[in-house]
Amino acid sequence: MAITLDGSGLSVEKLVQIARHAEKVSLHPEAAQRIQTCRAMLEKKIQAREIMYGVNTGIGEFSEVVLDDEQVKQFQKYLIYNHAAGIGDPAPIEYVRGAMVGRINVHAHGKSGCRLEITQTLIEMLNKGVTPVVCQKGSVGACGDLAPMSQIALLLMGEGEAYYQGERLPGKTALDRAGIPIPGLKARDGLAAINGSNLLTAMSAIHLHDMNRWLKQAEIACAMTLEALLANLKPYDVRLHEVRGFPGAVRCSRALMKCIQGSDLCTGKMKCKVQDAYSMRSSPQVIGAAHDAVAWARKQVEIELNGVGDNPIFFPEYQLTLTGANFQGTPVSLPMDIAGAAVTTVCVLSERRLNRMTNPALSVGLPAFLTRGAGMFSGMMLSQYTADMMIVENRILSVPACTQSIPAAADQEDFVSMGMNTAIKNHHILDNACGVLGIEFMAAAQALDFREFQHGRGVERARQVVREHVEHLDEDRPLYPDHTKMKELVRACTILEAVEAEVGSLEEATEATGC
Repeated sequence: MAITLDGSGLSVEKLVQIARHAEKVSLHPEAAQRIQTCRAMLEKKIQAREIMYGVNTGIGEFSEVVLDDEQVKQFQKYLIYNHAAGIGDPAPIEYVRGAMVGRINVHAHGKSGCRLEITQTLIEMLNKGVTPVVCQKGSVGACGDLAPMSQIALLLMGEGEAYYQGERLPGKTALDRAGIPIPGLKARDGLAAINGSNLLTAMSAIHLHDMNRWLKQAEIACAMTLEALLANLKPYDVRLHEVRGFPGAVRCSRALMKCIQGSDLCTGKMKCKVQDAYSMRSSPQVIGAAHDAVAWARKQVEIELNGVGDNPIFFPEYQLTLTGANFQGTPVSLPMDIAGAAVTTVCVLSERRLNRMTNPALSVGLPAFLTRGAGMFSGMMLSQYTADMMIVENRILSVPACTQSIPAAADQEDFVSMGMNTAIKNHHILDNACGVLGIEFMAAAQALDFREFQHGRGVERARQVVREHVEHLDEDRPLYPDHTKMKELVRACTILEAVEAEVGSLEEATEATGC
């Protein structure tokens, strides 16, 4: 069933369904009416020659230049031409589709002034699988994502390029094959199609969806390692975290114990240390802090997805036009910088637990580097090197982009969000994070193979899934195929789905306090 867009209620999950899984889209009839009402007001103001930014004036530093009637007709075309100034490789299709969803939801408020045909064409493109080719780089996230959004707007004139049915085609060819009429651009239409931070917001929404699933897998990997290292389980009792009060830590402790439930470690008969290292016993606090950072970022992103990110903004109910900076990307880029850093922090924690499993001085009786033939064989020694490399790259990528403003447009745009840099680096942070977690999963499965006791239900199911794809390391072999398989398992959430089928959702609250 199609997802109806009306300017509100667009969640991260709905955007992912449309952008990644090609769910159909419709526009609410009341939203269509709002768009038409706003356009009627705008056309009256144009006829009255009221000065309106980006309608009958230039933009940016040229905002004081008033256009004559003939220039108003041509201006939107040249606006899109000169802003389609990105560079480099195309953005993934799901990101571009997500940006189109976000832009439609802005229009649905009826405050952007475009013709209804513009919004309807974007909907048809989504539903018929016509996706503009958009350079990933070029936006500074200030007046919105002007460069990438302009490549989308080129299609509205029958220009640019698009993907359709697996081919990269001229934009007009793609639209013709899909049977989509070309609406052209009239006054205001072009600026209404581009003047918001829609691409970086869509990317951020998709990243938040993936970050949440990645963090749940970080909890599973952590639970496996805790069992492999014969952890004292008292630090994961939910009551400990409830008295401090951080919701992420409470959630994490419950998830860990769901995975460990049924383990012999829960009996209290197995010998364990009075107090384990921080990389073990502070896992709920650290992973929980990441949950809380992602939750805040999600709140901000969903506000943006359902708000009016545009300039100028038209208020038909007041017969009023207001200019401002509702395109500014900082409300998204700042929390997403923090979310990316949170993922990196959990990666660091993962590697420290990996170190404890491979280091014979710390592994509570596990064979050195998780191999029986230490000396002749090096086991998983080099797996740690690979994890370390990716973590260092993530640390570099975790430098905030939101503090990196460089003024533009003759200092008219003298503070910009650099939110696209945030979104691009979070894409790479997540890619590395899947690799780091895959290596911990592989090491934990190897370590558990050496432990002869009953594992927790969730932990054992995770170990079984790893073994379905990667064999036990009896003797040394090239590990790059295993590392790459494990990375893809994490990306596909294969282990997560199997564990949740076994023990239930790791997000759901439970009354259990421990084993």
